[in-house]
Amino acid sequence: MTGNHTEPHELEEQQQESGRHRLDTSVRRRRVLIGGGGVAVAGGLAVAGIASADPGKSNKGKKPGKGTGTTASASTEASATSTVCVLNAEVTEGPYSLDGALVREDIREDKEGFEVQYTFTVVDVGNDCAPLADALVEIWHCDHLGEYSGFVGGNGHTEDDNGTFLRGGQMTDENGQCSITSIWPGHYVSRAVHVHMRVHTDVTLTDDSYTGGEIIHTGQLFFDQDINTEVQATSPYTENTTQETLLENDSIYDDGGASSGLLTLTALGSSVSDGYAATLTVGVNSD
Repeated sequence: MTGNHTEPHELEEQQQESGRHRLDTSVRRRRVLIGGGGVAVAGGLAVAGIASADPGKSNKGKKPGKGTGTTASASTEASATSTVCVLNAEVTEGPYSLDGALVREDIREDKEGFEVQYTFTVVDVGNDCAPLADALVEIWHCDHLGEYSGFVGGNGHTEDDNGTFLRGGQMTDENGQCSITSIWPGHYVSRAVHVHMRVHTDVTLTDDSYTGGEIIHTGQLFFDQDINTEVQATSPYTENTTQETLLENDSIYDDGGASSGLLTLTALGSSVSDGYAATLTVGVNSD
């Protein structure tokens, strides 16, 4: 699981030539609204806009983050009457994908960084937004230096490369939910801080990975810019001295909120170093 070394300027030129890492506008047109102006509810879950994938879970003692840093509450659930289920924006997977991800809940290995506890709820917009069970949600992202496993050196840093750090996935349960623990990503040349995601169906699990299946969604996840600015200004992220691209200047994120992959963040403590819970309802089409 190794990749060819590509210098950042060469990668940027390749992206411009090939169109990789650019929003698929045909997919944007395929975003659909289900149920008119009413709420889309599946298995008791109001979807696409609920701040937490687990509304009944207590967050006592947790400090909300800035921007999108809120948790589900009675008022949130009440406002769900105006919520619609949307097909999440789909984009190219980019140059750093690898096949055969490990199926595991914690993908950090020994990487430094602030903990992020992801909870994803996958719903099928082609089936009245019903929770999608037995789907493999796979994510991967760079470390605090902006380096991807399998491609170390692409952001100008030298470190060990085992081809697996900060890569992995989990199967969704009967409620369409799964949890993955990682770190807050660093940044690399030409892109805002982000996480890559794929949703697979019909995979066959092995001892620690999977075979077969079909990729039904390819997207990216994004972070509140104010919180991210604070994170990137804190050690160990300050070891990465490459130029950072702000969310508003990113070539992929189109300011579409949750439907474009913007995560809802909840602080796990009083400092950014304590980490965050990150939630998102992912609308896919299994047809």
